[in-house]
Amino acid sequence: MLPLTLSQEPDDALMVRAAWLYYEVGMTQEEAASRLGVPRTRVVRLLAEARERGLVSISIQHDSIRDLRTEHAIATRYKLDFCLTTPRLELPLKEDPALVATQGLIARRSVGGAAASLLKGMLASGPVTIGVSWGRTLEQVAQHLSGVRNPLARFVSLMGSLTRNSASNPFEVVQALAARTGGEGYFLPVPFIADTRRDRDVLIGQRIVAEALDLARAADLYLISVGEMTERSVLRQQQMISPSELADLRAHGAVGDTLGVFFDADGRLVSHPVAERAIAMSFNELRGRNVVLLAAGLEKITATVALLRTGVVKGLVIDGDTAAAVAAAGASHLDPVTKQLPKLIGA
Repeated sequence: MLPLTLSQEPDDALMVRAAWLYYEVGMTQEEAASRLGVPRTRVVRLLAEARERGLVSISIQHDSIRDLRTEHAIATRYKLDFCLTTPRLELPLKEDPALVATQGLIARRSVGGAAASLLKGMLASGPVTIGVSWGRTLEQVAQHLSGVRNPLARFVSLMGSLTRNSASNPFEVVQALAARTGGEGYFLPVPFIADTRRDRDVLIGQRIVAEALDLARAADLYLISVGEMTERSVLRQQQMISPSELADLRAHGAVGDTLGVFFDADGRLVSHPVAERAIAMSFNELRGRNVVLLAAGLEKITATVALLRTGVVKGLVIDGDTAAAVAAAGASHLDPVTKQLPKLIGA
């Protein structure tokens, strides 16, 4: 006697049964196939057809799903290979400077941790060269990077590494990453911003600087950060530009910077004497390369959107609160500004 099965039921009925066993009962495709008396390949086809015909509707009920939507919206809007967000804090900011500072600190730590996890995969095997910029978020990447050893890894600064004492300067970031992995660190032993254009030309022509820049140009991955044009920026905190230079840059439309390049809200580069004194890998040399931006803190919304609009970034690691504001700004085609912060966060 042939075993009793449901395989002779009409296709529609069999489709519903397969969907119910798989989605509602929780059987595997193999188990459902056995119950129905059909090959597993037929169950796969039935489940696919059930989805296509609307017989099955899946709703994922979890807070993190909105972050996936945000990631997809940002990646699509700015033509990124990927966007990775950290969980939202959703602090009731209301433009309170103390809360913004707290959010920024937590955001840098979370983005640094997420970027470190991303970096571990690339460091897992073989030779790799990683170019890094500077900043407090890059510092967090080094602090979170652990459990991976790769003596064939090379970390090279993309910019002049001599700044005032700071754990987030390019030299310290490169050295920390190399120490964590057992790899090698390379840096540019010159200031980031030279005193004059002539000084810049002399310094960048030095052999040790040229060799480091050549290594940077051959990197497999570039980790960069973005700065805002405010008194809270690292450029101002390290006194690399004066208050009058900051004001002049803003008057020329600059809203953000990276690697000594300034850009306006539409992603257009801003020509300025300060940029001509910067010692760093050329911004145009990054185009078409594997460039990942690390953006953390609500004060970076405007600068982040502007840098994304330049088209140089291919991947983004960003904290959830800032990501929500960036996605909202892109959806509404509005330039985000600090005074709109509460509205954007609530969107």
